[in-house]
This record gives sequence, C-alpha cells and structure tokens, in this order.
Amino acid sequence: MKSGAAIKESVMEDIQSEPALHKVLGYGPDGYHEIAYAEWGNPDPQQTVICVHGLTRNARDFDKLARRLAENNHVLCPDVVGRGNSDWLADHSHYTLDQFAADQRQVIARSGANTVDWVGTSMGGLIGIVLASEKRSPLRRLVINDIGPFIPVAAVRRIKDYLGVDPEFSSLDEAEAYLRQIYAQTIPMTDEDWTHYTQHGLRMDEQGKYRLHSDPKIGETIKRYWAFMHVNLWSRWDRIECPVLVIRGEKSDFLTESIAQRMATTGPKAEVITIPDIGHHPSLQSQEQISMITDWFDKSAI
Repeated sequence: MKSGAAIKESVMEDIQSEPALHKVLGYGPDGYHEIAYAEWGNPDPQQTVICVHGLTRNARDFDKLARRLAENNHVLCPDVVGRGNSDWLADHSHYTLDQFAADQRQVIARSGANTVDWVGTSMGGLIGIVLASEKRSPLRRLVINDIGPFIPVAAVRRIKDYLGVDPEFSSLDEAEAYLRQIYAQTIPMTDEDWTHYTQHGLRMDEQGKYRLHSDPKIGETIKRYWAFMHVNLWSRWDRIECPVLVIRGEKSDFLTESIAQRMATTGPKAEVITIPDIGHHPSLQSQEQISMITDWFDKSAI
C-alpha cells in the first residue's frame, strides 16, 4: 500500500502531465485576436514564470521545463500570435515585436501577478528585453536563450530560406524529417523530443495534409527584405535593471561571442553560460540545460 506522501506525489505527477489550455484577448491594428497559452502548476501571483518560444515554434516546446518549474511556480507558456493555437493576423506586416510585446502584457495581466520571471527563447528573448526595459517593468528576472539585442544579418540570411514557405506533409514521419533538418542546431533532442516537437508543431488542412502550426506569412517580410532587417535593442538593454541570465550556444550565429560579451559588461551585466558544440539554439530539453535555469532562479531568489 502506498504511503500518504507517495499518493500525493502520484497525484501531482498526474496533474502535471498536461497543461491547462486557455485564451486571452489581445488587440492590434487588425482589431482583437485571441492569444492561447498553456498553464502549469497552481496559480500563485507571487511565483509566476512566463516562457515564450522562438520565431516559428509554439508554447509546447517548454513542456519539460514547465513541468519542472511548476513544482514551485505558476507557469504560463503562450503561443505568440500567428503560432500554435493563437489567432493569425489579417495583415502579415503587423507581426512585429511591438505587437508581440503588447500581447504578452495581456498575458501578464491575466496571470494576476505584479511581478513575473521570464524565460524567452530567441524571439521570446527579444520580447523579454522589450518588456524588461520599460519603466516599472513587471519582469523580476529574465532568462534569455540564445539571442541578443542585436541580430547579425548573416543569421537572418541563414533562416530566410525556410521562412515564409508552407510545406505540406503526407505523414508525421515526413514532417518530423523536415523539422529535424531545419532545426538541426537545436540540441540536444531525443527521438521522443522530436516526436513531441512534431505532434505539437503541425496542423491538418482541409485536404488532410499536415502543415506547420504557424502562419506562413510570418516570414514573408523577413524573406523579402532580409538584407535590410536590422534588430538593434542596445538602448533598451541599457535600461534593464532586473537580473539577467543568458544561455548561449557556442556556435550560435544569432548570439555571437562578441555580442554576449557586451551583454555581460553593459546594462544589467548578464550572467552568461556558453554551452559547447551547440548552435542556435540550446533546446532546453535536457535536464542539464533545464537545471541551468532552475539553479539560477534558486541562486537569484529575491
């Protein structure tokens, strides 16, 4: 017979096996739109973490990290508009960093928290920089996964070829092979991780074909005008006052060594962890990478 503690632990494991799914309204030039988010753990305004994904991914990339964080935190993982279960915008030119930041203010408000911790991968890190730089920002601590205030043109050039395309797949195996190719630098990933990425990264169209679970028009502006793309948030970086952890892939073309060094010596003077033999971006799927975040949260507890 199980002890009371064992029964409680078993129940908690069942509760945390899948997140609760919700939506909140955002607003922009196209009017109102729905922002979907996955919720983990028990609501606690004093211990809230928000995890935001990369450019073409979705909230479920954080399932492993969210389960771990939910042991002691209330965790919200939103689908940025145009991705996952969130609405698509009528005008693709409105997929902007300002719109994404405005939407996440709504997510923060829905959480009921006055302060939140933020984990952002790539684009999610840029949104975090914007929010953390604002006056009386609710961001208490910021974790940035492989992105900086400046994005080299060479990095944009590399990804532009698969942005703005809308491939169709006849099977999940075919789709997984495609994802393994375009996200080859996102490591480490087990076979189970790739299956998870595939299952949550696809939608089915009216013809019964699998397609990526994001608006293909997101990448049209980048693909058409990539040579003129210029992301420079250094002035915002210098206004950030909260503690910042930066996780960097050693071979990353998005977060180069020189950019990371400047992040460590200016503005909030981030703590930088560089992971050997990884490009853009660390997957945050391994227990080692997850512990980098949880250990830092423990160390920087306020």
